[in-house]
Amino acid sequence: MDISQYWACILQSISATSLGVGEKGQEANDDESQVKVFTKRETIQMKNLIAFPLMLCLTAFLVGCVDDTTASSVPSQVGGDDNEAAAKKADDEAATNKSLPEEITNSIGMKLTLILAGEFLMGSPADEADRSDDEGPQHRVQITKPFYMGVTEVTQGQWFSVMSTKPWSGKEYVQEGDDYPAVYVSWEDVVAYCEKLSTKETKLYRLPTEAEWEYACRGGTTTAYSFATAYSFGSSTESLKDYEWFDENAWVPDDKYAHLVGTKKANPFGLNDMHGNVSEWCSDWYGSDYYGSSPASDPPGATTGSDRVYRGGSWASSAWDCRSAYRFRLAPSDRGHDGGFRLALTPYGK
Repeated sequence: MDISQYWACILQSISATSLGVGEKGQEANDDESQVKVFTKRETIQMKNLIAFPLMLCLTAFLVGCVDDTTASSVPSQVGGDDNEAAAKKADDEAATNKSLPEEITNSIGMKLTLILAGEFLMGSPADEADRSDDEGPQHRVQITKPFYMGVTEVTQGQWFSVMSTKPWSGKEYVQEGDDYPAVYVSWEDVVAYCEKLSTKETKLYRLPTEAEWEYACRGGTTTAYSFATAYSFGSSTESLKDYEWFDENAWVPDDKYAHLVGTKKANPFGLNDMHGNVSEWCSDWYGSDYYGSSPASDPPGATTGSDRVYRGGSWASSAWDCRSAYRFRLAPSDRGHDGGFRLALTPYGK
């Protein structure tokens, strides 16, 4: 018996029971003829009933195989490319950070330390004693790329080795010597210095942005100073004297000049004199209300202005002016006895 006859017999039995086929006077010896009649009448219908769902199942199976193969061989187009790009960028950045030395010394003896990418709260909180309005609103900022920062301010010796000039010579309130900070240098002078040193070393030296400067100054801290000391105007400054040159340990005792670099304790990032000694130029135009509209990532400063940002306070400043968040500004052509700078270096010129 072939499969058609098999199904026909099954259906005949079901029909005889449920539809009363045996009640129509058909005798047992007619079974064979009934099977034959059933076979002729119903076999095609049964084949179709069986074949159709089997074909559907087979089709679904084959489609599923194709879909699985396609899914495994073709990247997802819904967010897939973005995710892969983000993962590759993260891997590249991690590899870059691993390959960068923690500290470098360039051809003129300048030491620079690696500052890794990260984020911090920029500006001062509303309850910081004696804060200025331009220090707020305090806001979170991301520094998305690593950079190098000078361990100290640029010295007179380092300036002369590049520019062959001594703009501080013969000026008041200056102590001369290779390891004293270069002073009486304008923002414009400093930009020329960066360009010349970059050409000399085929690297990208520049001034830090204001955000990079404060990020490096804070060194991961959120207090008024990077050495985690709270201060309000007029309070004791004894603990500050281990970390910075300011009016009480320079101007008042009549040591009225910028002092030797690197003689005070470093901040958590290993940077000296971020508070006091000389005020430091930043690349940004100054904007008193810039923090209210500053981008969250790598803010470049105001797009226009008349003054450039000046940070950190100096040997002639009060302790209050040496706080991490304190902002000052000067015209880019201004020079003074308490003004200097430190360099940033972009790794690989990127």
